[in-house]
Amino acid sequence: MPGDTSSASDDRFGSRDDVVQRGPVQLRGDRARDTTTRDQRLLDRRGPSDWVHTDPWRVLRIQSEFIEGFDALAEVPRAVAVFGSARTPVDHPDYEIGRRLGAALVEAGYAVVTGGGPGAMEAANRGACEAGGFSIGLGIELPFEQRLNEWVDLGLNFRYFFARKTMFVKYSQAFVCLPGGFGTMDELFEALTLVQTGKITRFPIVLFGSGYWSGLIEWIRATMVREGKIFEPDLDLLSVTDSVEEAVQIIREAHRGDEEGILYGEETSW
Repeated sequence: MPGDTSSASDDRFGSRDDVVQRGPVQLRGDRARDTTTRDQRLLDRRGPSDWVHTDPWRVLRIQSEFIEGFDALAEVPRAVAVFGSARTPVDHPDYEIGRRLGAALVEAGYAVVTGGGPGAMEAANRGACEAGGFSIGLGIELPFEQRLNEWVDLGLNFRYFFARKTMFVKYSQAFVCLPGGFGTMDELFEALTLVQTGKITRFPIVLFGSGYWSGLIEWIRATMVREGKIFEPDLDLLSVTDSVEEAVQIIREAHRGDEEGILYGEETSW
């Protein structure tokens, strides 16, 4: 039919359902089929070496991610980062907990920051949004596409994990980890290392769901502490709870006495 170009468009560019996010850029159809990421191409040293000579130019792209992140997040209020599995179904109890947690954090005066994806992240963003608070999502380019969820008020997409991690730590006053996988573990131990080494201070790390996290805590106590890889007081860097109210209280107690409205990132050295 005249004016109907949908078929031609589909034949030429592939399905309109094929959509990927490459940093701030969105691609559709055939252009969306490259499953490699910027991190992968930066770190992978196999194959022809001619691309090595372009690394200095990649510094400019990395720099731009930091500039864009600092610029977009500079005015955010005090915030708490909530991590958890992207695979948590909407009808799972963990999703409802994430939603309640997001709302409770807003009511306590915090913005909510997540990885911006589905599952537990969406739940926390949704709870914050529904409670009338500030809902932030920091996405990452992945080989399997993951878009920012619809409950994000301010969203940023990053190419590099290390730039994204800096934003989480700089603009969050605490981490709450809902049950999750490798990504959640990565953020958890990143925060633990920074607190243990004194890079950040007064930074509560809350593990939500004693049934999920108890095995990890026991292994840390029975193996790491027993063999002298960490000290017993290092366990105090972690709090475990099954209560939304207690999670929020732990965070508020840790920051009691802070000047109202001060950004946690301004209290650290960068």
